[in-house]
Amino acid sequence: MNTIPPSELIINKDGSIYHLNLKPENIAEIILVVGDPNRVHKISKYFDKVEFEMNKREFITHTGVYKGKRITAISSGMGTDNVEILLTELDALVNIDLKKRQPKSEHTTLKIIRIGTSGALQAAIGLDSFVASSYGLGIDTLMTFYNLEQTDFEKNFSLNLQKNLQLPFTPYCVSASEKLLRTFAFDMIKGVTITAPGFYAPQGRKVRLPIRYPYLVDALSYFHCQDTWITNFEMETAGYYAMARLLGHEMLSLNAIVANRITQEFSKNAEKTIDELIRLALERVEKL
Repeated sequence: MNTIPPSELIINKDGSIYHLNLKPENIAEIILVVGDPNRVHKISKYFDKVEFEMNKREFITHTGVYKGKRITAISSGMGTDNVEILLTELDALVNIDLKKRQPKSEHTTLKIIRIGTSGALQAAIGLDSFVASSYGLGIDTLMTFYNLEQTDFEKNFSLNLQKNLQLPFTPYCVSASEKLLRTFAFDMIKGVTITAPGFYAPQGRKVRLPIRYPYLVDALSYFHCQDTWITNFEMETAGYYAMARLLGHEMLSLNAIVANRITQEFSKNAEKTIDELIRLALERVEKL
């Protein structure tokens, strides 16, 4: 069995994983992830008890119990670069013997649900609604560094979007966990979530600098493949879906729609909407 060198998987002196500063016993197999570190408390305040807390960089972790279910709430920060660190290290905590630096013989599958904010790319998707990402479509380049297997539909969706936008690289498309979709999103809007490598130009926003794709938002709102349409924009979902597939975990992204890029509106009740999505996700965790 291969031993992972110290330079490739860094373990802190106290035995915790490098960036997250967590030990295996510090996390549950059900994990709720948010981008904003300040939102971790907005989840854990509903726990019946909090048994563990850790603050390290943008990765804030609270583990506790909610109605008999042990749950970890953790923040990723923004972007798929942070997602890669988070998913790799969470996987290492459950699937690698950190003392021996060797993969375990038995695989543990984590159930990971992202609770995030997003901007709609269809006028009909109302502010303060909830969208579950049936697919994540990454227009970042994270997966150029991995060997990601995709279905024919996923490959076609990616290649058609590349051609449509004339991108100099190939996007990647990955589906959500069907089990988690059924459990959490049976009554939500479902669609394809675009994951961008930035908030401004990569999402078609122009502030002071000229941007290369000024018609990006309109192009994405009209683009579809086999009656499957793009519903919303954000910065993490596709990275989560791809890393979860590669590592063998179940992943679902739930999006609170706080902006509509077509109607150019922003929610007046964003915090209330996010809180409602958090409470809904916690209620449905009971079914896992």
